[in-house]
Amino acid sequence: MFADASLLEAMRKVNAEAFLLPLLIQLTIIVAAARLFAWLFRRIGQPAVVGEITAGLVLGPSVLGALAPGVFALLFRPAIGELPSEASDLLLSRVLTSLAEVGLVLLLFLIGMEFEFDHLKQHGRSALGISVAGIVVPFGLGAGLGLLIHPHLAADVPALGFVLFMGTAMSITAIPVLGRIMMELGITRTRIAAITIAAAAVGDAVGWVLLATVAALTRSAFDPLETAVMVAATVGFGLFMAFAARPLLSAFARQALAAGNGEVGIDSLTVLLVVLFLCAIVTNLIGIFAIFGAFLLGAALSGEHAFREAVNRRLRDFVTCFFLPIFFAYTGLRTNVGTLDSWQLWLVAVAVTGVAIAGKFVGCAVAARVGGMPWRESACVGVLMNTRGLMELVVINVGKDLGVIPESVFCMLVLMAIVTTFMTTPLLVRLMRGTEIESHVVGSGFGRTRERLAVPQRG
Repeated sequence: MFADASLLEAMRKVNAEAFLLPLLIQLTIIVAAARLFAWLFRRIGQPAVVGEITAGLVLGPSVLGALAPGVFALLFRPAIGELPSEASDLLLSRVLTSLAEVGLVLLLFLIGMEFEFDHLKQHGRSALGISVAGIVVPFGLGAGLGLLIHPHLAADVPALGFVLFMGTAMSITAIPVLGRIMMELGITRTRIAAITIAAAAVGDAVGWVLLATVAALTRSAFDPLETAVMVAATVGFGLFMAFAARPLLSAFARQALAAGNGEVGIDSLTVLLVVLFLCAIVTNLIGIFAIFGAFLLGAALSGEHAFREAVNRRLRDFVTCFFLPIFFAYTGLRTNVGTLDSWQLWLVAVAVTGVAIAGKFVGCAVAARVGGMPWRESACVGVLMNTRGLMELVVINVGKDLGVIPESVFCMLVLMAIVTTFMTTPLLVRLMRGTEIESHVVGSGFGRTRERLAVPQRG
């Protein structure tokens, strides 16, 4: 009680400027480093997002914290006033995490607006098949691997929770990173992109339900009725956005353009942001995370092409240069891969990554081929669906907080997320020859990348 009162009194003494200074220093370093690494990785044929993830790892305990712990503590673990270091760190991390989540909501809205969902009228069955395979196959392989390594790495963790969580972690596709890669490659309006993002969206919704189920089991409070209600609410909200809200949103978009002479005025932008945050609130309350509400709103407006371009002119650059580096880089700041301190642990880490790739790539590629897509296009779908990115890091952080995975397995899953994201663009560039996305990728500025990677040209 006295300790709590003392801490509260110390917090009252912290003025805004004392708190703002370390926050501004961290934001300056994160944004600058993310842009620098994004530029460097673009030079070697990787999308900017991979550079931003790497920037976070370099700035965090994995590199800077290991090579210069004093500098790392000074920059990212500063004391604020009379607050204990743990309280200072917690306050700053919560502020940056909140900023990152807002950026993620805005990103998912822009991604939703980018996609041409008319393709799904002809290829919806393929998307559903890919989605099912993208969950079932990696979940089965991940659960099997979890069963094998549990006695050796997680004996003090409940076996059921560990096994189910490993399956769930293998099943995630990073929609934000996947969408960002597609946007940078210029393929968002293609049939392959529409099928893949739809399959990833459905699969991730199932993945979040699986995660909620694992959390419920871990806390010994599993309730099938509650899970069923969550699924029904999600489907209901999706149907509402598609059939009830979409006509109203389309009317709003056209009226906004008319009032702003082809641009989105400040009043219309305000209304749009309010609606966006309301949709995010709805899915947050449902339990499938706020980003899905933002994505559904963007999808409902995806047919309004002129409105989409006007909104992009207003939001896209600032989201890209400010909010997203905070999300990608700061997540890396919380990751320490130095806990893998033996060759046996590294061998298991390789196995984890191999199983993750086999489950997603093979499962989704085969499902796409069964759905009628040519093998080369099917392989492209498999590569795209294999992207884990930082949504995977969000999931494994939940697992760590739940106590179902130890520190070593946490680091293995971090490495898996980085590797599967890093490999997406090089493999896609090599496999795209002869597919519909080839001309889009070359035209997006990755044509020079393609030449550097020595991809054979079509005759």
